[in-house]
Amino acid sequence: MNLVNKIWNHPIYQREYNYIVESEKDWIFCGHDIEHFLDVARLMQIYNQAENLNIEKNIIYAAALLHDIGRGVQSRTGEGHHKASARLAEEIMRDCGFTDGEIDIVKKAISLHRGKEKLTESEDENFNEEDKILIDLLYRADKKSRNCFACKSAKECNWPIEKRNLKIID
Repeated sequence: MNLVNKIWNHPIYQREYNYIVESEKDWIFCGHDIEHFLDVARLMQIYNQAENLNIEKNIIYAAALLHDIGRGVQSRTGEGHHKASARLAEEIMRDCGFTDGEIDIVKKAISLHRGKEKLTESEDENFNEEDKILIDLLYRADKKSRNCFACKSAKECNWPIEKRNLKIID
């Protein structure tokens, strides 16, 4: 777990994380703080174990901690947070000692975690089964980490109804 703790303590991670927390301090919608990141990681780990997927815990936690870290970049530059997060993830993970293969799979999952980007048949060939499993795991956990069914700001939320988590258990 040392690699994951290195992510948390990385100066770029801390700079971007603190920017997000500060910019969302008066935010009435779902936040992008450590609670969200750890909820996503824990749901991913539950799915991983329940479905016997055998994904390493370091990969799960890295993907969860880094998947939204580019939100500050998005607000400053307009670059999509999924793209900025994948770019930041590469630098942070490299500095923390992750392998090229680990960085690659996490970047793929982060860049596709929003679910809007549908792969064409030719693009699909660039992803192996492990890539596809992590992409799906991060997407599902990210959506299920949100308690839309009990949200006080649901009427003002611009999240499409089909993406909202409207049940405790499916």
